[in-house]
Amino acid sequence: MVFVHSAPAAVCPHVEWAIAGVIGDRVSLSWTPQPAQPGTLRAEVSWKGDAGTGGKLATALRAWPMVRFEVTEDASAGSDGERICHLPERGIWRTAVSANGDVMIGEDQLRSILDKATSLDGLRHDLGRALGIDLDEELEPFRRAGDGTPVTWLHQVG
Repeated sequence: MVFVHSAPAAVCPHVEWAIAGVIGDRVSLSWTPQPAQPGTLRAEVSWKGDAGTGGKLATALRAWPMVRFEVTEDASAGSDGERICHLPERGIWRTAVSANGDVMIGEDQLRSILDKATSLDGLRHDLGRALGIDLDEELEPFRRAGDGTPVTWLHQVG
């Protein structure tokens, strides 16, 4: 899924072109107002494509730094899933996800967090950042605003 949580109206055609460039087919999204950020629009896109397409979509969308988005790619045979979020004030956050959608933290990342920890509060903070808890808290009002809105379905042209 691609969740465009908020985008200025003038940028929406560029978002569609960016997605179309990755998918390889024309894209026309159903844009609706984003009440969590008045003056912006939101859209959801479900897509099917090869492993790695989620990363390509996120790369294409990040060309528009004022766009708040989230890309999720389900796990497939031989590939973990992925979740990539972009918040204008924070930039990109990326993590691997399991087949059931859980965030996976790698062994090296955990070792680094443990090595840097100087207190239990610091450990909690760094683990929370690795899990994306702060991003989820910031994105939740934007997600709730989309309940019941239309979803566009896309298939990658191969």
